[in-house]
Amino acid sequence: MKVLVLSHMYPSSFNFLSGIFVHEQVKELIRQGCEIKVVSPVPLSFFPLNKISSKWYRYSKVPFREVRDGVEVYYPRYVAFPRDVFFASSGLRMYWGIRKLIRQLYESFRFDIIHAHVALPDGYAAMLVSKELKKPFVVTIHGQDLQHTIYKGHGCRKSLSRVFENADIVITVSGKLKRVAEVEIGFSDKIRVINNGINKNRIEQIALLAKNTGTCGNEKIILSVSNLIKTKGIDFNLLALSRLLPKYPDVKYLVIGDGPEKGSLLDLSEKLGIIRNVEFLGKQPNDEVIRYMCNADIFSLPSWSEGFGIVYLEAMACGKPVIACQGEGIEDVIEDGETGFLVRPQDVDSLAEVLEFLLNNPQKARDVGEKAKKHVMENYTWEKVASKIISVYQEVIEGL
Repeated sequence: MKVLVLSHMYPSSFNFLSGIFVHEQVKELIRQGCEIKVVSPVPLSFFPLNKISSKWYRYSKVPFREVRDGVEVYYPRYVAFPRDVFFASSGLRMYWGIRKLIRQLYESFRFDIIHAHVALPDGYAAMLVSKELKKPFVVTIHGQDLQHTIYKGHGCRKSLSRVFENADIVITVSGKLKRVAEVEIGFSDKIRVINNGINKNRIEQIALLAKNTGTCGNEKIILSVSNLIKTKGIDFNLLALSRLLPKYPDVKYLVIGDGPEKGSLLDLSEKLGIIRNVEFLGKQPNDEVIRYMCNADIFSLPSWSEGFGIVYLEAMACGKPVIACQGEGIEDVIEDGETGFLVRPQDVDSLAEVLEFLLNNPQKARDVGEKAKKHVMENYTWEKVASKIISVYQEVIEGL
């Protein structure tokens, strides 16, 4: 089976972490017999943006083609605007940027199906390619489409609806996203839930190499890994920590990631008087993230706008008790009090209560972590995810 994957979220020289979950999925699909080429459109960096913005300058340095871990990836350019201006038409602009390349690829790589990741812009562009080449397409919804884009205006909602209407199958990465899609857009008969996964072998290898001492002396490590944006709830972790430190002075809070909220989070740490117990580590390679997870005691990310959240899976696979929010995508995986903990969104009291419980009951924390590890390793690997996706491909192709 030959598959064209279309995803602007894909590792590149611009961002080595972007869409790493899509890359992991693609590698496993190849291992299970699919032939795949990836098209990962990059915003066209034009004057004067490429001169006054380091971000847009780095876009200009992304190569047109590379082979990444054995995967052939193309990075064609398309017209995009800063801060998602005119976003409703982004799918059409992406299509115009990739159509020539895809026609050329199709001459030697007669793909059977197109798999787009996110509905806008990638799914919309895939829809137009599908119509042109008479090939079926599926689209995976990771969260942004149904949690943010759909509320940006009538144009965005209309574009998303067109993608859902024309896609052969829509995959959502959580039950939460499926429910939102059914309410906001419809087409429930063509929606399938396939959660994301983890690289079991790599996590096991890193865990073996990591110095699995957990803490230094009596120090207890709480870890978060995320983009530093408001909805991730890092500020609530800081507020909860300020309540706990008088009783648990040896707690250390590590934050991996970067983003627009970093400055305000540092200021909050100073204001709360806990800056000596908090360390912002910036972006880290995924292997290093796993190593930190192996050596943490608790993983806490009280995000209240989460489509799914692979970092929760990774922390669980490392045997750690995980704290997430009720009502989010990770509820598909976490049974509260058994394989993790679910707290009320934007609620410091609820979060501090669970953190204190885990600090007071280290054996219970370890037990929950071990149950979580077993649950994830048995049910949420990329092997299982890829097998389900291949079944979707077969369903679509056989139904033509």
